[in-house]
Amino acid sequence: MQDPQPVFTSNGSPATRGTCSVCGAKMFKMGRTPAHEGLDPAEHTFVSKSKKADLATKPKMVIVESPAKARTVGRFLGKKYRVRASVGHVRDLPSNRMGVDIENDFEPRYIVPAKRKDVVRKLRADVKNSSEVYLATDPDREGEAIAWHLAQALKSAIGKRPVHRVEFHEITNDAIEHAFAHPREIDMQRVEAQQARRILDRLVGYTLSPLLRDKLGRRGLSGGRVQSVAVRLVVEREREIEAFVPVEYWSIEAELAKQEKKRRSFIAKLHRIRGEEPDLHSEAEAQAIVTELEKAVYSVSKVKEGQRRRKPAPPFTTSTMQQEASRRLRFTARRAMRVAQQLYEGIDLGDGPTGLITYMRTDSVNVAAQAQAEAREFIKSKYGNRFVPDKPPQYKTKSKGAQEAHEAIRPTSVMRTPASLKPHLDRNQYRLYSLIWKRFVASQMAAAVYDTIAVEILAGLPSVEGKPYLFRASGSTLRFKGFLAVYEEAKDEDTQAEQERKREEIPPLTVNEILDLVQLLPEQHFTQPPPRYSEATLVKALEEYGIGRPSTYAPTMSTIQQRGYVERRAGRLYPTSTGITVNDLLVEYFPAHINVDFTAQMEEELDQVARGEQEWVPMLHEFYTPFSATLERARKEMPVVEMRSEPTGEMCPECGHPLVYKQGRYGKFIGCSNFPNCRHLEPILNKIGVKCPRCGGDLVEKRTRRGRTFYGCANYKKGSPNSCDFAVWKRPLPQPCPACGGLLTEARKGWAKCIACGAETAIADLPPAT
Repeated sequence: MQDPQPVFTSNGSPATRGTCSVCGAKMFKMGRTPAHEGLDPAEHTFVSKSKKADLATKPKMVIVESPAKARTVGRFLGKKYRVRASVGHVRDLPSNRMGVDIENDFEPRYIVPAKRKDVVRKLRADVKNSSEVYLATDPDREGEAIAWHLAQALKSAIGKRPVHRVEFHEITNDAIEHAFAHPREIDMQRVEAQQARRILDRLVGYTLSPLLRDKLGRRGLSGGRVQSVAVRLVVEREREIEAFVPVEYWSIEAELAKQEKKRRSFIAKLHRIRGEEPDLHSEAEAQAIVTELEKAVYSVSKVKEGQRRRKPAPPFTTSTMQQEASRRLRFTARRAMRVAQQLYEGIDLGDGPTGLITYMRTDSVNVAAQAQAEAREFIKSKYGNRFVPDKPPQYKTKSKGAQEAHEAIRPTSVMRTPASLKPHLDRNQYRLYSLIWKRFVASQMAAAVYDTIAVEILAGLPSVEGKPYLFRASGSTLRFKGFLAVYEEAKDEDTQAEQERKREEIPPLTVNEILDLVQLLPEQHFTQPPPRYSEATLVKALEEYGIGRPSTYAPTMSTIQQRGYVERRAGRLYPTSTGITVNDLLVEYFPAHINVDFTAQMEEELDQVARGEQEWVPMLHEFYTPFSATLERARKEMPVVEMRSEPTGEMCPECGHPLVYKQGRYGKFIGCSNFPNCRHLEPILNKIGVKCPRCGGDLVEKRTRRGRTFYGCANYKKGSPNSCDFAVWKRPLPQPCPACGGLLTEARKGWAKCIACGAETAIADLPPAT
């Protein structure tokens, strides 16, 4: 054989091809030779003409992440395509070791996890029975990384088959058609940025976590590049609140009236005293001003009438959607993302699954021109031409490192109104879709217009030249609804905005007009401490600091609560004693790394890797060299801290040792101090003051493993068929149902519903609880 070339067949078998030394005919011989050693089968696969012809008859293979997405995409592609789901990542760093070769330029050691081996085996079989492969994973860095990992894990099966990367931001027929008409290569810059993030998180997590467990003597503790900074924000806010000393201050308002028979009065607030802001810190100071003002003459010095335009909020990003879902729907960040994922991947509307919203992990407020045009047509037909601005609005993304190529979260078609979809959606899907739909439609509408009036009144003693006191009154009235006809953004729960009066409450006034004083209204106030974070406001803070990205907000919120560092009470985040101890140690021994500025800087460097402006390996070296030195010093100098468990005051019924409060992965519980010799456990019973309707025991607040609150009977014992297993999701009320005497639970806002007869009652109409 002349010119022998080692090759591999399409099924991976070694062979040699060449030409006959006698007649020049082509030759092909099966079997491994020394020349095959070290060759990559994928790069040296030989496909015969007959095999190519056979492959051309086979379907095209499309791989997405989830079965739900596969069903929706498959519906639009038809029979020539076979759509399969990878069910998330098919390769990852090992869970039981570092998996990163630090000495060899941080080379990752990826493996196929045991629970993914069956998936990969089936995908390989399907790939071998296909003509080409399309990787249709999500359109972000993580999706790009999943596509690359799929290509690597299926390399032997892919062989010489063409591999395409397709990207779409919504699962609709037009979007998929466009994506498959314009396939591209895998973007290795985005892959490297995601890989660098994964390695960075592994370097920090797999070094800090064992350090914390060793020094604190407790399992389940962990540290992380983003999570530890999030915990630090919560701890520092709690300390601000504890250190806060309220300061007394006073405000003074005057009720003034026109000098006419039918006196019309209005309220004005003291704005300046001799050109300075009022600084009244006691009742005596306020009363001295009131005494002088009671003798003063009040004259109008300025009247300004005008109009104010209020523009709509931009369409949702991941962060703003999580914040608004928290404020309006009381969703956690995790719950909002779970429901949004369902809407994105597709809901069956009777004729098959359809994607209802665009991709939900985004930090961009861009909107496709086609979507804007459709929205403008809808608004014209529904509300009229006045409600459409002259030009489609253009919004600017405020988030640091936003990926402008992405789109905001919006409905895939505004023609699918929430009312038309209600029969096909469950309650949570309907509520979130309504929010997304209204926000987007409103963002494309004209501004609201208010008629405004602002009045300034000078006051002073008639015997003294000049008037030292300046009062102001303002009011506004909605003249044109504009976007407010559809949606108004909820006010942040921590914002204490001053209530503006209506324009009509201020009568017509002229400059130099003398007013009568009806009464003075001094009022005492105290400065308030900064509010505790909610999940929504913590996500907002992380975004403003440039920490984390859309895909990380919800997991971070879940992690810091599951680790027992932070607990959520009445919607607010409180640091636990464990969280405070861990935070203090990390901040003391890793001050340069567990801080807002450093973490934001690392995010910016990862963005630079994604843009091709920086190499990922030098970036990791630059991080790890000083970090490893700090880590080594912490191992030597960080003290061992004994975390004592708080006693409950009761004794263990099994061994007689004291019972103590303990912190587990899913929250606090009661355990025996004689652990591990005694493994007695009890839940912490948070009684709510309502009796069980089934057995008369106390109803208590409980949590599922996912952190969702429910209410069950305290007499329930796991594994005991005779114990009471009564439980409800909605909070029970102590008052009985007025109709049947059954148990009432909280229903929609301001209403209670009986679980026995289903009757609804306004909570305000119920008698006081006894």
